[in-house]
Amino acid sequence: MRFSMTSAPGGRAASSPLMGDAEEPTIFELSVPTRRSFSLRNSEVPSMDLSEIQSWVREEAVELPEVSERDLVAHYTRLASRNYSVDLGAYPLGSCTMKYNPKFADQVAAIDGLTNVHPLTPPEAIQGWLRLLNELEHYVCEITGMAQATLQPPAGASGELTGLLIMRAYHTSRGRKPTKVVIPDSAHGTNPASVSLAGYEAITVPSGPDGLVDLAKLRELVDEDTAGIMLTNPNTLGLFEREIREILDVIHSVDGLAYYDGANLNAIVGVARPGDMGFDIVHSNLHKTFATPHGGGGPGAGPVAVVEHLADFLPGPLPRSLDGGSSYTWVAPRRSIGRVHAFYGNAVVLARALAFMQYLGSDGLRTMSELAVLNANWLKARIADTFEVAFQQPCMHEFVVSAERLKAETGVRALDVAKALLDAGFHSPTVYFPLVVHEALMIEPTETESPQTLEAIAQALEEIVASARTDAEAVLAMPRNTPVRRLDEAMAARKPILTEDQRQ
Repeated sequence: MRFSMTSAPGGRAASSPLMGDAEEPTIFELSVPTRRSFSLRNSEVPSMDLSEIQSWVREEAVELPEVSERDLVAHYTRLASRNYSVDLGAYPLGSCTMKYNPKFADQVAAIDGLTNVHPLTPPEAIQGWLRLLNELEHYVCEITGMAQATLQPPAGASGELTGLLIMRAYHTSRGRKPTKVVIPDSAHGTNPASVSLAGYEAITVPSGPDGLVDLAKLRELVDEDTAGIMLTNPNTLGLFEREIREILDVIHSVDGLAYYDGANLNAIVGVARPGDMGFDIVHSNLHKTFATPHGGGGPGAGPVAVVEHLADFLPGPLPRSLDGGSSYTWVAPRRSIGRVHAFYGNAVVLARALAFMQYLGSDGLRTMSELAVLNANWLKARIADTFEVAFQQPCMHEFVVSAERLKAETGVRALDVAKALLDAGFHSPTVYFPLVVHEALMIEPTETESPQTLEAIAQALEEIVASARTDAEAVLAMPRNTPVRRLDEAMAARKPILTEDQRQ
């Protein structure tokens, strides 16, 4: 049954089924003239004669929706209820570490002394904030094995660009002008774009049959024109580079720098450190690994940490102690590449991360990573008879399976499996990435899912595959129970409907 949500003259009813194919009214459709969400009964603010400042006033009216507070709250709450999130259920999105984040970190970030502070407040009035940032930098450096760090970058991709600009500044300071950066075909997806933005040419080194960097091919590609390498370790296949020391030795032999993409840091915290592997520059995604829900554009935090001889190039200013710890101020590194973000970074994200690190401690952070690896290996083994496992060796925090055989036998693709999984109540995994695996499903269960949830995911995947073999058309029509059904994705990309006018 489809319910009609038309109502009395003047506006749509402010109620709608949460699921199914009923459409949610837009905020403009809920609008009724003269309605208000909030008004002050009494105000001490003096009235002003706007005729004296006519140049400030728009000549044409602003068409804003007029709704009651009740309708306004209900509208946005219903919209939020239609969005899947890590607080609703499992979100096994490979390479993104979409895990549940504890609410105590949100409570810490909401403390008045942290939130009600303007970034231009003089340093002597924000000593608590400066100490917090200084301590977080120390923790980031301890976890990654680096010497100093900047907390400015607001996301991992921003951290990548920052690290590459530091790489460029380092080579320039030595009178060198290398032109290329090596990237494995199993690297994180944003790496090539960051390399291009930094003014370098991205050179791809292929993976070997084991899913790891082909060391012989790497040696052929690296020469005096190589600025460095961007490496994700574990890579996006969920595999740890066994020859990591040899790989970095090749890069360092031509005075190149080794950049560690921290997208998959959740797999190794407390177990291994990029600095100990030989990396020179490391970014870490605090919003992935350390307690800030991410997605939908942010907010995020991608601190960049470096070895000691690169510290002078860090973006500034940095919070530094004046007298060994009791007072702090802002200090700009001597050869800083300059700011990479307005002010000092996404501060409340940084506060959440420090709270998370301190709450778990070093032993808890190690356990976090160990459980992430355990969950991934358990789920990979559990569905090994349902899909082809791309690589048989033990994985780290994520793994890749292929739906290529299923597609050949039934016409049901990896994308169709992902869509069908939505009807089972789970967010889909990443599909078609990395490109080295055909019909790839990249699954990262994270450490926060219980054995019962992992079993439910496995059963859902088994049922989808079984349905594909008996009634493929039914699977191709999924999802059926979500607010938005199957889209024409090619048309949505080429001719997106971006405004209400276009829809009408």
